[in-house]
Amino acid sequence: MTTSSSQDIPNRLFLAIGRLSRSLRQAGTPGPGHGAISALATLSRCGQLRLGDLAAKEGVAAATMSRIVAALVEAGYVRRESDPVDRRAWLATVTEEGERLLSGVRSTRVHELGKRIERLSPEHREALTAALPALEALLDDE
Repeated sequence: MTTSSSQDIPNRLFLAIGRLSRSLRQAGTPGPGHGAISALATLSRCGQLRLGDLAAKEGVAAATMSRIVAALVEAGYVRRESDPVDRRAWLATVTEEGERLLSGVRSTRVHELGKRIERLSPEHREALTAALPALEALLDDE
């Protein structure tokens, strides 16, 4: 029996987290895509942002973010208004409807994750619980 090398851990973790995230994104009702939900979550967390700042936080081109925000505005999830400091720029803000959407998406995904955790063996649930502090520590670099 071979043991996993320490170099396998980042690869396995990256693959597992990516697949789990994608699978949870696909759970639930159809709606805005991952990019739109991510942009909404960033606006909800950070508050009102210029489109360029939102694009930078999301790691996408300004033109891409402009399309995402335009679709969110049309759906009523985001309000766009002129920046009082720079009239050429736009500020985006999550609406109450956008906050409700985010809450529903989060609730659906957490519920689905809870169902999956319940199906784990007691040993795997204990291991997952024990790993949470380490996983949370990985976020300290954000």
